[in-house]
Amino acid sequence: MTEHRQEIATDGAPRAIGPYSQGVSVGRWVFTAGQLGADPETGELEDTIEKQTQRALDNIEAILAERGGDWAHVVKTTVFLNDLADYNAFNAVYAELVEEPFPARSAVQVADLPKGALVEIEAVAHVPK
Repeated sequence: MTEHRQEIATDGAPRAIGPYSQGVSVGRWVFTAGQLGADPETGELEDTIEKQTQRALDNIEAILAERGGDWAHVVKTTVFLNDLADYNAFNAVYAELVEEPFPARSAVQVADLPKGALVEIEAVAHVPK
């Protein structure tokens, strides 16, 4: 039997601003779209790298929760930073939420992010249901 992808949608994360889903699951695997540090209700970005990082992580957590997951189920994250000078500030917030054993992670600097964001984070998780 072939497992099909299912859209994940939640009011706990900002609506997609393009032709993509907040997340997709295939069986127990969850793949989130990149999440900005935007408020789910207003779509407005937080004003610092620390606040944007926290909000992006919270948005991912809301998507995971729709499939019964949380940060303990995340196996890989990809981080896009507008400026690598924010790397240490980003890490300080990330380390407060994500526990050992840490997910595998890539972090890169990009030329620009949607809406002028300072950070975008995506995650892959293997959830219990």
